[in-house]
Amino acid sequence: MKIVACVKYVPDTAIKIKITPDERGVELSDVSFIVNPYDEFAVEEALQIKEARGGEVIVVGAGTETATAGLRTCLAMGADSAVLLSDPVFDNADSYLIGKALASVCRELEPDLILFGKHAIGVDNGQVPSIVAQSLDLPQASVVTKLEILDQGFRAERDIEGAHEIVEGSLPAVITAQKGLNTPRYASLKGIMAAKKKKIDVRNLDSLGLSEEDKKPRLSVERITLPPSRPPGKILQGDVSQVVPELVKLLHEEAKVL
Repeated sequence: MKIVACVKYVPDTAIKIKITPDERGVELSDVSFIVNPYDEFAVEEALQIKEARGGEVIVVGAGTETATAGLRTCLAMGADSAVLLSDPVFDNADSYLIGKALASVCRELEPDLILFGKHAIGVDNGQVPSIVAQSLDLPQASVVTKLEILDQGFRAERDIEGAHEIVEGSLPAVITAQKGLNTPRYASLKGIMAAKKKKIDVRNLDSLGLSEEDKKPRLSVERITLPPSRPPGKILQGDVSQVVPELVKLLHEEAKVL
C-alpha cells in the first residue's frame, strides 16, 4: 500500500510572536521550526498502516530548503522517502496554490491513501486537504480520531458537535488527522542516522505543470496585528450578600454574559 503523508514545517508553538515593522507578516528570523503537530499524527498513522499491511510511506512538503529538516524528522520516524516542493513562493502562497501543487505531486505518485493533519498551526484554515481532494476527485474524511483500512475502502470515526460520526468510503481517499488518532513515536537514533543518508527529491514550481490560473494569488495580507491586551481581572471582596449582587451586575453590564 502506498501512502502519502503531507507535512508542513511550522514555527514552534512555544515562541513569542513578533510582527514585522510593515505589519504584513510575522518575524521569523530568530524562530525555531517544527513539524506541524497535527501532521505528526498523519505520519504516525501512515507508519502504523504500513506496519500492518506493508507498502511504503512518502512524506511530501512545500517550502524553502529549510523545510528539509522537517522532512528528515519524518524520515527518522520511519518514512521511506520524501519529496520537497521547493520554491520561495511557497513561503507566502495561499492555500489554493499549495493544494494544487501537492495535488500535482500526488497525482504523479498515485497513492492509495493521502494523509494530512487537520490543519497547520499558525494559519489554522484547514483548506489544503480539501483542495487536494477536490483536485484529484477523491473522497475525504476530516478531523478523524480513528481510521480502519478495509479491503475495498476505509472506515473513519470523527467527533462532531454533540455526536460521534462514522464515515465509510472508497480508496484512494484524503484523510485529515485529529489529536487522539494515535500517539506519534519518537525517532530512534538508528532512524535519525538513516534519515541523514536518505536523498530528498526536490521539485520546483515549474516542474509541477500548473497553469497560470493555478499560480494566480487569491489571497493578500493587508495587515497583521496582535490581539488587544486583556484588561486586568477584578477581585471582589466582602460578604457574600454584598459580593454576589455586584458580581451579577458586572457579568451583565461589563462582561455581557448574562
